Parts: sequence; structure tokens; C-alpha cells
Amino acid sequence: MALDYSIIGERLKRARLAKNMTQENLAEQLDVSVAFLSRVERGHSHLNLNRLTQVCELLDVSEGYILSGSSENSESYLEEDFKKLLAKCSPEKQRLIYNIAKTIAEDGN
Repeated sequence: MALDYSIIGERLKRARLAKNMTQENLAEQLDVSVAFLSRVERGHSHLNLNRLTQVCELLDVSEGYILSGSSENSESYLEEDFKKLLAKCSPEKQRLIYNIAKTIAEDGN
């Protein structure tokens, strides 16, 4: 699955705005140009993993949310991943996965 950098950029922008930060503020803290940050938010430039971690720490969001739109804090953060995974499996494999998950869930630990 290829990453959609325009969606990643949009999530970064929303997170920045939620922290009431301007591009100038964030760019200064990251020691990058405003032009570069603008390109990232529009999906025209990419962040390496170290820089992504730095941005996420400054914006108080998880890398998982920025990359996938899911947050581990959300009760349903894996639902879409499970749907995609199960869609790739045969009915027999789906039943096996269900039985394993059911056994783990009913264990109570």
C-alpha cells in the first residue's frame, strides 16, 4: 500500500492548527523553511522518520495517526486494518482468525 502524502500532509496541517501553531512557528521549531513545511502539508515533499517523530512530538499526535489516520487512543483504531486484512483472506482463513480472536477475547486477560 503506497502512502498518500497529500493525506499525511493534511493530517499534519490539522494537527498543527489544533495546537494553534502557524507554519512559521512549527518551521522555526523544526529548523526547516516555511516553504518546505508548506510543501509537506500539501503532499509535495516528504518527511523522514526522524523528522516525522519530531513533528509528532511537537504537535502531540502519534505517528500512527499521521500515517494511517488511526489513533491507538480510539476504541476502533484497528477496525479498518482488520477489515482490509480479512478481505484478503479466504473464508476458511477468516474463520480461523475469528476463532483465534474469540479465544483470546474470552480469556479475560
